[in-house]
Amino acid sequence: MLPVIIDSELKSLCPAVALGLLQCKVEVGKDSPDFLTLLNGKIAELAEVELSQANKRDKIQSTRKGYKALGKDPNRYRCSAEAMCRRIAKERGLYYINNVVDINNYLSIKSGYSMGTYDIAHIQGKVTWKRAPEGTAYQGIGKDVLNIEFLPVLFDDQGPFGNPTSDNTRAMITEDTKEILLVYYCFDGGEELDSLLAEAKALLEIYAAGQDFEMQILH
Repeated sequence: MLPVIIDSELKSLCPAVALGLLQCKVEVGKDSPDFLTLLNGKIAELAEVELSQANKRDKIQSTRKGYKALGKDPNRYRCSAEAMCRRIAKERGLYYINNVVDINNYLSIKSGYSMGTYDIAHIQGKVTWKRAPEGTAYQGIGKDVLNIEFLPVLFDDQGPFGNPTSDNTRAMITEDTKEILLVYYCFDGGEELDSLLAEAKALLEIYAAGQDFEMQILH
């Protein structure tokens, strides 16, 4: 398992932080019809929720409170789970990328936790989840350069590569990806992480030929 730690400053500012980690080999490709039925069913269910209620889910609320504790405005820098739920509430659906990314997004909108999935080949050394220093920025996926200062960010030996709002292009999932690190970002203790990681494993096995699984929960 890739070595991952949670920084002491982040834990002191947000005592209930936790990470759910899953590492495995995958085959990246198009979504299967069966998985699209599952994903579209969840999107249709969430589309019935009013926009004003999209950020009221417990896990999204805990992330918003975590951002405030770190000094980041959760209305300007919405976590990805909230952003996707808002998009669905506006009846805009989601973009379909590939089987691995779309499994990540399904699990995120279903649970309310923001998540990230990263290409292990582009992560170097030990990974630390910490509050990004002032002035930190990187190229977001499908976005301009993103101001990530004070966000809870994953850093490796090369620098920052992921956070609950938007990930860096460096470790993004592509058709060349062979091994992944899937991350649940939690600010509420993560009591459901055992079952959520089991669900992630099952979906990756069925729809992405996942194998050689390793899982870990960090507090």
